[in-house]
Amino acid sequence: MGRGRPGAPRAAAVQGTGGSSAVSKCSAAARGYIQDRFLRLLVGRRRRRAPLIHRGYYIRARAVDHCVQDFLLKTQSHPRTQILSLGAGFDSLYFRLKDMGLLHHTMVYEVDFPNVAHQKAALIKRMEELSSLVGSSEGEGLGVITYSGKDYKLLGVDLSELSQLERALDEAGLNTEITTLFIAEVVLTYMENSRSDALIQWAAEHFSRACFLLYEQMHPEDPFGHVMQQHFNQLNSTLHSVAQYPDCEAQQKRFLAKGWTECSVMDMNEFFTCCTPEDEQQRMQTLEPFDEYEEWHLKCSHYFVLAASKGMEPSWTPLLPSMRVPHGAVGMAGSVPAVRAMHSDTSGLRRYGHRSVLLKRDVILTTGGFGEEDGQHCRMRNFHVLIKHAGCWKAGCVKKENTDKSWDERLYHTVSRVSNSLALVVGGRTSPSGAGLGMLWLKFHETCNALDTGDITVKLVSLQPAAEPAALRWRHSTTEVMFKGKKYLFVYGGRSALEPVLGDWYFLHAQELSCTGIPVEGPIPESRHSHTACSWKGGVVIAGGLGAAEQPLGSVFFLRELEHGFQWLTVETHPPLIPRYSHTAHVHDGKLLLVGGVWFHTSSVPGITVIDLMSGLCLDYMINVEHLEWPLMLHNHSSVFLPNEEELLIIGGGGNCFSFGTHLNPEPVSLSLSNILTTTDWDETGLNHAAALW
Repeated sequence: MGRGRPGAPRAAAVQGTGGSSAVSKCSAAARGYIQDRFLRLLVGRRRRRAPLIHRGYYIRARAVDHCVQDFLLKTQSHPRTQILSLGAGFDSLYFRLKDMGLLHHTMVYEVDFPNVAHQKAALIKRMEELSSLVGSSEGEGLGVITYSGKDYKLLGVDLSELSQLERALDEAGLNTEITTLFIAEVVLTYMENSRSDALIQWAAEHFSRACFLLYEQMHPEDPFGHVMQQHFNQLNSTLHSVAQYPDCEAQQKRFLAKGWTECSVMDMNEFFTCCTPEDEQQRMQTLEPFDEYEEWHLKCSHYFVLAASKGMEPSWTPLLPSMRVPHGAVGMAGSVPAVRAMHSDTSGLRRYGHRSVLLKRDVILTTGGFGEEDGQHCRMRNFHVLIKHAGCWKAGCVKKENTDKSWDERLYHTVSRVSNSLALVVGGRTSPSGAGLGMLWLKFHETCNALDTGDITVKLVSLQPAAEPAALRWRHSTTEVMFKGKKYLFVYGGRSALEPVLGDWYFLHAQELSCTGIPVEGPIPESRHSHTACSWKGGVVIAGGLGAAEQPLGSVFFLRELEHGFQWLTVETHPPLIPRYSHTAHVHDGKLLLVGGVWFHTSSVPGITVIDLMSGLCLDYMINVEHLEWPLMLHNHSSVFLPNEEELLIIGGGGNCFSFGTHLNPEPVSLSLSNILTTTDWDETGLNHAAALW
């Protein structure tokens, strides 16, 4: 079923006129994501989509094909079977299955709005490559049948009118005694719930042996879900199902209550992990330069595939995972309220993939990223500063003494404070297909007035150090460590244009920026990027990240200083840390604070996780956003911890929400952490919570 247009009438909006979904699938096929030579014949216009869109339509096509082919395989012994595709639009499923020789005893029925069905029928007649596969075209144009072949019928009827649909299918020869697969691929959610529920129940009641394949959206209430819903509302294509059936469990209960005897559901992260062979995962991941992992995983967590059946012997279980994936709600030890940090203009801080650093007390520098500048979305050229005066934060733009091309408006770099007037930029990128960028000094005047945002200037000084290989990366970490009384910067992990994930490290002398060979012993952590690294006791604490298989990691490591070098130690957390990446982190009073990020298979979004680095006790806290007027996306953000106030300032964050638009957190947000960091209260809460969990 096609996509709508802003302001279009309801029916026209739902069915669409351009077949946007088919255009996206066609673009994905052209880049090798899916094997489909028929889409180009059914799509009237071509348009190349972004890699993120390609991945989204790849996983959708993969899930549908997986279930359909499993159905055909499991029913090979049946004398006859039927497939009924509801809201088929310009989908090429029939032609692909026929071309593969999989429809020897299967009749395919496709249903969509009358004008869509007539358009598709005209395309089939016009295209010899399509009409030759269908064969005879007798009977089309009679009633609702717009095209008819030996094993294919195309019907024009409104799915929401169940009585009309039933009459049309009866007219077309659909047999309720034959094993039938129903397919609804982002269709039923556009119908009123009473009508879609009636259709689901009708299918269960009228067919003795049946299977149902459903692919739709879910999780409407989290930040990504809000943006998703807003997008479809603007298109006048409201998602009805998500309010009443917001998650996998609700959808499963829905089908079981409507007469289906078996039902399994999984989100698309789980489907990709558990039902897609490893070699196929790797093939897809290397098709195009890609660096939008957060948006890819969030998109997958907001779509599900469902397989229901009744009367099937043996059972139809296409979504039986090859491995067990933990599910369920995250136990929360409490909540932390989020409030607006300031009320002045902060437009320059609407960005993601940037970095923020505390230069001196009450002075925060923010650089790079992608965001909003001069009314346009672009890689950010300007540096911005936040200054706290008389208890209030003010934002301003930093003046540049010179223009240095080595800045290159980079994303996913690091910025390390070396002194009150000196910071070091390491790595970053412009495009994911380009090489990582090098190092850059940011020099500030010692005498600048820290009370005036307009009085801060910076001089950019490019570097060509011997340690250049350490800087040709992004999504890495750069952390201050101490060894034998000297200060070093520890550059770890990340990725590059050639390597999707790195596990190496460098010790850079803080002043000379020369690589220093320091022995490191102990088990080497798994390669990762988008992790966090914090200074602690002269060493560094590494937490989370995204691993080589594009799977979030839940490990925590401490690189401990020894007399002769460093040693990797594993920090065991209890309960185990939920794997995550794209978070930020800080250490305060022996506690590791993890802020936001992206994780899988849970019903909530990450808030604040506190890990006692001595005991390993790990507690999760929800961020209460009731005082904010916008969705707070806590990935690709930056955060600065103010230890004296025990206050956390979150700056920027968000991203490109699949095809639903770009969301940028509009203002900095302040979190007071004093209640959850107070030692006595935290220990008591931790012990009680741990006792309940254990």
